[in-house]
Amino acid sequence: MILQTAFSGPSLLSSYRLNPLLFSQTRRGISLLHFSRLRPRLFSVAASENGVFTSPEVAKTFDFTSEERIYNWWESQGYFRPNFDRGSDSFVISMPPPNVTGSLHMGHAMFVTLEDIMVRYHRMKGRPTLWIPGTDHAGIATQLVVERMLAAEGIKRVELSRDEFTKRVWEWKEKYGGTITNQIKRLGASCDWNREHFTLDEQLSRAVIEAFVRLHDKGLIYQGSYMVNWSPSLQTAVSDLEVEYHEESGSLYYIKYRVAGGSSSDYLTIATTRPETLFGDVAIAVNPQDERYSKYIGGMAIVPLTYGRHVPIIADKHVDKEFGTGVLKISPGHDHNDYDIARKLGLPILNVMNKDGTLNDVAGLYSGLDRFEVRKKVWADLEETGLAVKKEPHTLRVPRSQRGGEVIEPLVSKQWFVTMEPLAEKALEAVKDGDLKILPERFEKIYNHWLSNIKDWCISRQLWWGHRIPVWYIVGKDCEEEYIVARSDDEALEKAQEKYGKDVKIYQDPDVLDTWFSSALWPFSTLGWPDVSAEDFKQFYPTTMLETGHDILFFWVARMVMMGIEFTGTVPFSYVYLHGLIRDSQGRKMSKTLGNVIDPLDTIKEFGTDALRFTLSLGTAGQDLNLSTERLTSNKAFTNKLWNAGKFVLQNLPSQDETSNWEDILSYKFDTEETLLVLPLPECWVISKLHMLVDSVTASYDKYFFGDVARETYDFFWADFADWYIEASKARLYNSGGHSVASVAQAVLLYVFQNILKLLHPFMPFVTEELWQALPNRQEALIVSPWPQTSLPRDSNLIKKFENLQALTRAIRNARAEYSVAPAKRISAFVVANEDVLQYISKEKEVLALLSRLDLQNVRFTNSPPGNADQSVHLVADEGLEAYLPLADMVDITAEVERLTKRLSKMEKEYEGLAARLSSDFATKAPQDIVQKVRDNAAETTEKITLTKKRLNLLKSTLAVPK
Repeated sequence: MILQTAFSGPSLLSSYRLNPLLFSQTRRGISLLHFSRLRPRLFSVAASENGVFTSPEVAKTFDFTSEERIYNWWESQGYFRPNFDRGSDSFVISMPPPNVTGSLHMGHAMFVTLEDIMVRYHRMKGRPTLWIPGTDHAGIATQLVVERMLAAEGIKRVELSRDEFTKRVWEWKEKYGGTITNQIKRLGASCDWNREHFTLDEQLSRAVIEAFVRLHDKGLIYQGSYMVNWSPSLQTAVSDLEVEYHEESGSLYYIKYRVAGGSSSDYLTIATTRPETLFGDVAIAVNPQDERYSKYIGGMAIVPLTYGRHVPIIADKHVDKEFGTGVLKISPGHDHNDYDIARKLGLPILNVMNKDGTLNDVAGLYSGLDRFEVRKKVWADLEETGLAVKKEPHTLRVPRSQRGGEVIEPLVSKQWFVTMEPLAEKALEAVKDGDLKILPERFEKIYNHWLSNIKDWCISRQLWWGHRIPVWYIVGKDCEEEYIVARSDDEALEKAQEKYGKDVKIYQDPDVLDTWFSSALWPFSTLGWPDVSAEDFKQFYPTTMLETGHDILFFWVARMVMMGIEFTGTVPFSYVYLHGLIRDSQGRKMSKTLGNVIDPLDTIKEFGTDALRFTLSLGTAGQDLNLSTERLTSNKAFTNKLWNAGKFVLQNLPSQDETSNWEDILSYKFDTEETLLVLPLPECWVISKLHMLVDSVTASYDKYFFGDVARETYDFFWADFADWYIEASKARLYNSGGHSVASVAQAVLLYVFQNILKLLHPFMPFVTEELWQALPNRQEALIVSPWPQTSLPRDSNLIKKFENLQALTRAIRNARAEYSVAPAKRISAFVVANEDVLQYISKEKEVLALLSRLDLQNVRFTNSPPGNADQSVHLVADEGLEAYLPLADMVDITAEVERLTKRLSKMEKEYEGLAARLSSDFATKAPQDIVQKVRDNAAETTEKITLTKKRLNLLKSTLAVPK
């Protein structure tokens, strides 16, 4: 009787475990690296002599503390500066400038990783690369930090003059401002630090003033009173980006508004979350289709607690009849929607609040009280006067300052604005015409929608730290009517004197510009604009790529596009690559409140920069990435696997003084079909797979599919190179045939490994450079080495042949596992196939024996089954390729029969129990999903019983054969 098993799936015995956090499909390979019989040698002279690099021959694992030494070495060699030796087509990218107050977080780690991948790839491709770094002066954040520092000294900002305060801020910046820069370097950012900028440095400040003046001269900047987000504690307007909305528990207040001239029963009940703003009501609105209130339209309502102030009752189709009571109070001075309605209908705008969050004189008796105190007092007074209907719990969407955490107040305030519509039209055309590509493409719709519905931009801030607005007023004149726009104090005075006489006195607007105004100029102001003759501007503008988070597509990216077109006549970059947010392992946003923040610097200490970078790179453009210690641990193991592979390669190369051996190794070339086809099967296979990989990942790099690059390279290194080829190469390296047999394996090991290092370098720069420097005959650093050539030869027929050898190996290994053959035991095998298959399989007899742990002297190749086939395990590895493994070589047959008999008895009892349940009332009364599980278990047990019986019959038949 013959036990016949088809092995088309993954090996059960494999020790290769593909990272389950990277790949959904489990792949199987062969055994881990072993280092027995390796010859120790101290190899890399360059690595040891310069004191920067350490060879894996002398270090057990890659030492993360060497990363800073490697980084400093790169920088000292000038590798981060653009080099025109190999080409003139520049790749230029501007770093999103982090706040000067910032400390490294995972968002920084994400953009540094992705941008550095791009820069390192294009540098190796021979393009002059320029990555421009810098920091943002972060007006509100920095002023807050310094104010707190002063408060600790017992000093309030208002007790200092403006000049004294800004002097203290500059002192703080000089002392602490470099922290974020040094932390970014720790991530491996290969920026040209000689071109580092700060948004308040002299060059960029000049650009900011020039931009304001030009926009004003074109009539695109104006001053007016409009609604803004107001921070009462900071005493400044803030941008939409600096407002975060939180769902918080609150109340919905129901208030009676009596109808003027009506009876006591004529009133409208209004539901509001902010009763303190009723003093700013200018109208009551109802839906014209709402029959409950149609009779009141055109009448007047009396605003409670205002001594009888009347407001009109109007009809507006946008009022939601189903929300609250269907009646809307319109307070345009304190609500964005109400403000829009008031402007549309020509209603007055009434402001009841001071800049510090207290109510003003419009509120009468409540004047001078804090807004939240007024809310309580108003409700109490409404209850006392009988105008309070009810108060019920309600979830509020509360706008809070990103900086201070306080509740932001919608407030009408006199500010400077940029007219955005004409600028937005050109930015829309840039995407439509293909001058600008946004990746992923789905964000183009969001970009287009925002620009098509754009509002004017409030660019003034009531701060002391920032770019002072270049506007001067005339003493004694109306500020809104009489002002001077100039590039400097002297120019402003000269203009004023020309118009008002020599005795005129002027003073500068106290406000500063929104930080995002200077950031909008970043791609070209950092290259010398407005001096268009500057060498950097001529050489590197427009830039190539802008990479940032998708959450600032509007606030920063779109504004850069608009300003770039306006001031330079072209889009500032050709591509926008948007990454997602980094979340914790459960998909939650990282926050101190949840205690789930992962610190990049702590992560680097524990796992290394390369593991962190590789993990972050696995995300998909525009999608959020869940980060966990499990992912980091897996990729730290990947770093170690690379290191061990390098150790294996180095320890199996000749010493440097073995000249003739090295001549043999270096004589191998792999760039033509002729040289490829003369190689043995495993060598031809791994080089063909490498050449295919180079083409695939190069295409993915060019499409910015970085996750695909990482996964494909990981898979090839671990599954093909480390777990198959390195193991197969041992058959030649440890062969008694001498160096002539080993040299081909040594040449292929070196060739494939150095190309793996090149492909991985943009992702994992430190460990790959360390390993590269340890390899022999390195003429240049990996960071500037040429990218692997594409379109090199490969042979699909030979790949298929080696896959047959792999299938045979897996089949034998599975059989060994099923019969519990001891790992060290060598067994016999008969390989059966046609002549063509036998020809190439038999040539790799040593490889097959090594990988499958066969007895080399008892491996036979034949085109028909052996005589003892009925006493063997029959394996079908592939169509036309089979093997027979004599049972007597594999197990103690008597003991195995006894073990399987007990196992069969146990399984049969288990099946009887399952069958009994299925034949009882259980099958009709139990939930169907539970019944189905029992059926599935019964079917699986039946299959196991059948297989076990076959194996028992085979073993018993073997025992019955006379010796």
